[in-house]
Amino acid sequence: MRKFIVLSTLFLSSLAFAQQKAPIVGGDRDVHGCLGSAGYTYSQLKNDCIKVFKQKIKLKEVNADKSYTSMTAVLFSRDMKRAEIFIPDGIAKSIILEREGKSKIWKSGSYIKESYVLMPYKKTGYQIKKDDVVIYR
Repeated sequence: MRKFIVLSTLFLSSLAFAQQKAPIVGGDRDVHGCLGSAGYTYSQLKNDCIKVFKQKIKLKEVNADKSYTSMTAVLFSRDMKRAEIFIPDGIAKSIILEREGKSKIWKSGSYIKESYVLMPYKKTGYQIKKDDVVIYR
């Protein structure tokens, strides 16, 4: 009888252990439903989840103090009046910059503490300045 009770207890405890839910792999969706572990970030301009590293316009960090360099991407609205930049070190995932008139310079608004500026660099590139210091090119 003891063997039966011991074996029954072991069997029931193994069933209880198996019933516990394992953590869901890839269950790190943000408030917009973007799956960060799969490389997705929410884009305010596209109103959708995107992979920043797959965007056409990518800029590399300039004068990095770290042992690695980071990159950012730039997205433009269809009318080219707004640009979205993805700064990895910032509190926000992305920052919207706006262009005034026919200028070729996009600036951040007064809603953020730092001042970001996106401007053309050489013939086909862009650079981003943070408080008048070039941080990406």
